[in-house]
Amino acid sequence: MKSDIAYLKKYMVKYRNKFFIALAALILEAIGDLIQPTIMSRIIDKGVKNGDLDYVLKMGGLMFLVTGLGAGFAIIRNIVSSTVSQSFAADLREDLYIKIQGFSFDNVDEFQDASLITRLTNDVNQVQNFAHGMMRIFVRAPILGIGAIIMAFILNPRMGLILLALVPIVGIIISINLKVSYPIFTRIQKALDRVNGVIREYLAGIRVVKAFNRFDYERSRFKEVNQGLKDTTLKGMRTIALFNPLVALTVNVGIVLILWIGGIKVNLGDMEVGKVVAFINYMTQLLFALVMVTRILNMYIRAKASSHRIREVFEAENTIMAKKDPVSFKDIKGSLEFENVYFKYPNSRDYALKDINFSLNFGETLGIIGPTGSGKTTLVNLIPRFYDVTKGTIRIDGIDIRDVDLRGLRERIALVPQKTLLFTGTIKENIKWGDASASDEEVKEVARIAQAHDFISSFNEGYDTYLGQGGVNLSGGQKQRVSIARALIKKPSILILDDSTSAVDMITEKKIREGLKEYIRGITTILIAQRITSVMDADRILVMDKGRIVGQGTHEELIES
Repeated sequence: MKSDIAYLKKYMVKYRNKFFIALAALILEAIGDLIQPTIMSRIIDKGVKNGDLDYVLKMGGLMFLVTGLGAGFAIIRNIVSSTVSQSFAADLREDLYIKIQGFSFDNVDEFQDASLITRLTNDVNQVQNFAHGMMRIFVRAPILGIGAIIMAFILNPRMGLILLALVPIVGIIISINLKVSYPIFTRIQKALDRVNGVIREYLAGIRVVKAFNRFDYERSRFKEVNQGLKDTTLKGMRTIALFNPLVALTVNVGIVLILWIGGIKVNLGDMEVGKVVAFINYMTQLLFALVMVTRILNMYIRAKASSHRIREVFEAENTIMAKKDPVSFKDIKGSLEFENVYFKYPNSRDYALKDINFSLNFGETLGIIGPTGSGKTTLVNLIPRFYDVTKGTIRIDGIDIRDVDLRGLRERIALVPQKTLLFTGTIKENIKWGDASASDEEVKEVARIAQAHDFISSFNEGYDTYLGQGGVNLSGGQKQRVSIARALIKKPSILILDDSTSAVDMITEKKIREGLKEYIRGITTILIAQRITSVMDADRILVMDKGRIVGQGTHEELIES
């Protein structure tokens, strides 16, 4: 198993030069901060003590110069770190999105869409914030902490021991924090998944919720997952609230010791006032560094949990495996054969399809009918390899579809799914999803065949009518007809219509069938329907029940048998 940051190496290499520029600016800025208390001690012990105004002005000017240079380096560091972190996050999101695009339905089912959304957004943001912090403050904290101890030892080795003694104490506190917090922040991300899941499901089914007036139920569902996220997050915040003050308390005890011991030494003449002031400054810097290290580790814990979840996506193996040297599939005719096909869904004991055998010649039409749950949709989902068969073989033009270029296979198949989905954009843009290069006349032609032209023309904007997400401003029947047009414009070798006229009236369905007769000549067509009238004219009809073919033949043959 690879580490949670192994997949980040690609981005580390790409942005390493800019990263080191930000790091160099950060180090120089930190050095400036470390020099200033020493300059201040000299101003007090030599300039102020001896009344040497020239020395005060000289060292004051040096201090101002160091401060100005530090500010300049801080500006460079902020600009570079922001650019790098934003670019890195954009690249990571894009690569993650591309990986998800290649997922099979099995992979998507395994992760769940709400979890994938969280990983693309919140989890990437957690990793980005940590990367940004690395170039802004995280590296600066240990530099200041170590530098403060070194500078303190240079000023007074015995007093420096106080600073050094604090480090192991704080280290123990931080290690306990790390061990306790990691599991909590992992649970926070999972709780966020559940919140996103409920929100997504509600928005997708908002019409059903309104129709059944189930607002109270949906509120209680959301309240439950929201309360879960709140409780888990509070637990994580309480952990931070406990450990951060412990670090501050430890360092403040150190400051008290310095003031006490330093005061005694000043009274005895063993130490100058300026050095005590410098020690307090270094102790303050050490406090800042240790508090920041605690904050770094808390952010690291969250980033590590998110990084692990992102890695899971990158490492997920696509269940639809493509061959290294696939058969080219550009010029297919469309003959189809199922031989001894069995299929079951992941984590399911029973087969959804059992012993499916049939063949379909090029240009023929196959009708599939059967009760709900008989396996009709599952069968056609195997043809474009949304899922792979568990046993048996599916061939197109005599070639096993598992040996074929997957992209080429799907380019030659057009599918109108049972659940119609349109995308945000115009009606024309939705139809041209099937062929982006299609002309306006071709768009209108397929719309006429799908009996969509008349209702589209009735809109003020016609084919340029803008559709909301999912085509919410169209009826179910209208969406089905646009979906049929989208499939037809693709000019496929195999056309699959999965109960695609269930929401239209019988007269419109008859007109669609009549329009399709001429258009699909030479196209191998599969029609899934609930109404026998929808498939009566098919060259062959399959009757399915409980995942098996219980009858096949022409309409007349099936009537006789």
